[in-house]
Amino acid sequence: MISAIIVDDEQKGRESLKLLINEYCPKVEILTLCSNVSDAYNSIIKMNPDLVFLDIQMKDETGFDLLKKFDKVNFEVIITTAHSNYAITAIKYSAIDYLLKPIDVVELQDAVARVDEKRNTPDLLQRLGNLIENVKVSSVEEYKLAIPSSDGLMFIKATDIVYCEAEGNYTTFNLKNGKKYIVSKTLKEYENILNYHQFFRIHHSYLVNLKEIVKYTRGEGGFVTMSNAINLDVSKRKKESFLERISSV
Repeated sequence: MISAIIVDDEQKGRESLKLLINEYCPKVEILTLCSNVSDAYNSIIKMNPDLVFLDIQMKDETGFDLLKKFDKVNFEVIITTAHSNYAITAIKYSAIDYLLKPIDVVELQDAVARVDEKRNTPDLLQRLGNLIENVKVSSVEEYKLAIPSSDGLMFIKATDIVYCEAEGNYTTFNLKNGKKYIVSKTLKEYENILNYHQFFRIHHSYLVNLKEIVKYTRGEGGFVTMSNAINLDVSKRKKESFLERISSV
């Protein structure tokens, strides 16, 4: 069983999530419902849950205020929020699960399944610590992206990535220092995270850091020369939107 606490300042939000969990997530046992940071902190200390469903915006407090109270976080977190743009980039960069309200049952089940898989892994403190740091930064370019490695997670700055390349269900990260990291996630997943600002998918195989483009050479689609001297094709169907995007960087 996964013991859990729900933290949400709205009674309807707390109760509806509890009902969904009771009906669709039989492995989760709800220990208590909390309406504010103080109650949640005391309940976590007392009950030591495996998982906390944490609302982001709670009147004059945030879910991040709760996390900051712990020197050592030994519980998994699933962020819940009604604000699709509120800190979502920081959450995605930090490999923390989140659910948008109204909560979808399938997404809830998937998030709980991932928590069950990740429990007791050593990277929890890194992920949550990285989330807190990412929330503090003022520019998405300074966010650290969490990518899985053979023994946990690595955290790399978006600005250190030259481009990402798709290889089936894998993604290769090519960094400024010449290092390469292969990750067992699709390029689409990282496009959804990195496309907010300086990254653009110029081809089905390439997601590039626009600030690392040295030259664009015209052609049917053309190609770009990156700062590491690698040439990458721009697909014909991406050409127009790419040229519009690059002009604003």
